[in-house]
Amino acid sequence: MTRISPALMPRRERRSPLLLVASIVLAVSGMSPSAFTSPGQSQIDQEKPISVISKLVVVPVSVTDTRGNFVPGLSREAFRVYENTRPQEIALFEQEDTPATVGLLVDHSGSMGSKMPDVATAISSFTHSSDPQDQMFVVNFGDEATVELPGGKPFTSSSTDIEKAILGVSAQGRTALYDAVAAGLNHLRFAHWQKRALIIVSDGGDNASWYKYPQILEWARKSQVVIYSIGLVDERGEEENPRILDKLCQDTGGIAFFPRTGPAIMDSTARIGRDLREQYILGFVPEERVETNTFHKIEVQVVATQHGKLHVRTRPGYSVAGSGGTYPKPEGDTP
Repeated sequence: MTRISPALMPRRERRSPLLLVASIVLAVSGMSPSAFTSPGQSQIDQEKPISVISKLVVVPVSVTDTRGNFVPGLSREAFRVYENTRPQEIALFEQEDTPATVGLLVDHSGSMGSKMPDVATAISSFTHSSDPQDQMFVVNFGDEATVELPGGKPFTSSSTDIEKAILGVSAQGRTALYDAVAAGLNHLRFAHWQKRALIIVSDGGDNASWYKYPQILEWARKSQVVIYSIGLVDERGEEENPRILDKLCQDTGGIAFFPRTGPAIMDSTARIGRDLREQYILGFVPEERVETNTFHKIEVQVVATQHGKLHVRTRPGYSVAGSGGTYPKPEGDTP
């Protein structure tokens, strides 16, 4: 079990030089397998994460029309990719539906007490509509963030396992949202599938985390994980901060939803599920040497006049960890 205590300052580890993973993937783990050691890793019945040194930058792109519907069938020639305003040659082009590894980060702080029925609706809706091959896990958070491993397994595809892990915890205490994101990013290193995302179900407040937003954003950019959120907010919530959820999603290429009713919650989770599967995968090799520990802005444009006005969404950029780069390290590291 991975637990993050706000009372204890996590240790930090040095990492070996690492460029981006050259795989046809949506989300690439930016963590070196040797950066963390875990005596419990032998319990994971799957291959360890593999890092391949390459200069290929992989970019997931969502293209929708004015009604928000995915636009399929676009060719490579329809896309334009820019890094720091410089046009890039597209070296990789894919459109396919592949399984994903998804972490469900669920707020169990005291401010969420009256909203737990809505939490149950959101989780049930997502898990029952997921791909049978998807890997899922849960991070419950209140005063602390805890990775829940249903049935002692690191991941599960069972909606029943997920619901038990979430609904068996009462709502109390403060809110360690950033610590929960850190725990989710850490656990994704053990994933089998390379398409990876975090889904936060919360009211957005944070008053108990050790981590701060800049640390979490840096780690997310290097991990290339897309973050989505279901914001359960109302006018009475004194501890709510939906802007945190909106910013986390915008900065990683995801979407934040703020539904007010049960049907709206189910619609939001369905849209997240579709977004994970209805994407184009682009890749390019930077013309110049990529600077480490520096944010590189990405812009993607689509030229397809026959489809009318289109909306293009991708993450705003990427970072590469270099020699001496550091990442937050939770107190525990056993999946």
